[in-house]
Amino acid sequence: MTKKDTGRTGSKNMNAKPQYGFFNLLNKPVELYVFIDPLCPKCWSMEPFIKKLVIEYGRFFKLRPVITGDLSRLNLNKIKEPRELAETWEKTASCTGMSCDGDLWLENPVSSPWLASLAIKAAELQGRKAGMKFLRKLQEFLFLDKQNISDEEVLIKCAKEARLDVDEFKRDLHSESARRALRCDLKITREMDVDQIPTIVLFNQMDDKDGLKITGLYTYDIYVEVLHEVLQEKPRPASKPDLEEFLKHYHFVATKEISVVYDWSLEKTEKEMKKMVLKQKAERVPVKYGTFWRYIDQD
Repeated sequence: MTKKDTGRTGSKNMNAKPQYGFFNLLNKPVELYVFIDPLCPKCWSMEPFIKKLVIEYGRFFKLRPVITGDLSRLNLNKIKEPRELAETWEKTASCTGMSCDGDLWLENPVSSPWLASLAIKAAELQGRKAGMKFLRKLQEFLFLDKQNISDEEVLIKCAKEARLDVDEFKRDLHSESARRALRCDLKITREMDVDQIPTIVLFNQMDDKDGLKITGLYTYDIYVEVLHEVLQEKPRPASKPDLEEFLKHYHFVATKEISVVYDWSLEKTEKEMKKMVLKQKAERVPVKYGTFWRYIDQD
């Protein structure tokens, strides 16, 4: 695991364990920065771990996605051959269990990564939750549906499916506010010396120690270990929600995501989801690698 200080100065006795009372937790002591390139399949592959972290330890941290849009262009410049990009995506999907269809680069390649990054910041102007919903939908369009997410019509469709105010999104997409927000993310990327993705950086706001950085994709226990180190204690994970409640909240999830969150094998997950299908609570959505499941709203 790659960990290093992010540059924050100060010191504190590591033996002193902070007490996290009710009012402390309302403010959430840890800031968790997730550096994301919207075109990076490894960033997409972190989705199961992020969901599980939020469910088990979300009471301790504020999640802040940071868009590293310039890294998208650097990545494309390094690998100019579409077939090479396609092979990278296919290999990542096979290794991680989060489907991504590399045929995009042969059939409908993304021409302007910058616009996709700008669209995420435009969505965030409607609130951080709105921005995260849009980002997730954008990734689904890209990795599963082979959509060119640099096409403005695709971005507008994505905003509709994320249930944003579409008229506001259209105005913000080319606004100075969105450009300024993206420039801010790129500045944070430089200041925290992030030159690879995915990267997570954690800070504890209740002490003055340096943050901890994790560069690369790891197993879930590594992220928990680093969170515990930043908290200077080992709190118990929160109880997991009922499966139907989980589906209702997220609406569209991969078998891999369910397996990671509930600590189930893929076979066990498949069995449990078949029960949900029989109850007409969910429907199966086959993708190139594995399966996604869509919640059926009964209302």
